Amino acid sequence: MKKYLVEFIGTFFLVFTVGATVIAPGAGPLAPIAIGASLMVMVFAGGHISGGHYNPAVTLAVWIRGRCDTRDVVPYWFAQIAAALAAAWLVGRIKMPGAAQPLMLAGWKPAFVAEFLFTFALCWVVLNVATSKATMGNHFYGVAIGMTVMVGAFAVGSVSGGAFNPAVATGITRMGLSLWSNYWVLVSGEAAGAIAAATVYKVVNGSD
Repeated sequence: MKKYLVEFIGTFFLVFTVGATVIAPGAGPLAPIAIGASLMVMVFAGGHISGGHYNPAVTLAVWIRGRCDTRDVVPYWFAQIAAALAAAWLVGRIKMPGAAQPLMLAGWKPAFVAEFLFTFALCWVVLNVATSKATMGNHFYGVAIGMTVMVGAFAVGSVSGGAFNPAVATGITRMGLSLWSNYWVLVSGEAAGAIAAATVYKVVNGSD
């Protein structure tokens, strides 16, 4: 239960930061820095308890890699999605009504590719800095993970919304920052990226 609570708290603050910085008045072009930093501090805060996933795609990748118990996968997903919905509800209560402007995708393919690539990058980084025997006990894993999200948000945020996380995709859709018709594109790209990252990790790292 402690692990699930930690996943809820970390995901809540990540999604809340996304909404609070993107919806007007927001943080403007500095929003990706705040979002990456929020993930970083929550990973440092809860990583030793739950692994600091805060992302169903990361949980999927870590499970495929063999470092997440099967019995924890669905409860992690439930805690993460519930946190995203709670954060979206609270953002709606305290931010400017009607301020959210949904991202209009130019097409599903660019958004799918964007979400795939940077979810792959995020899961690849998590697996290598937080689950690998070669980097065990390091003190940089939170920074590496947070900066991966920051880089992705700067690089392709205007293409897909820069979710890289089904919980964030749920939260931004609930907040009106993305259309429900975009949801399947985001989540399918994220799932594919997670599976690909875990598969490549196992090929590169063997039995680690």
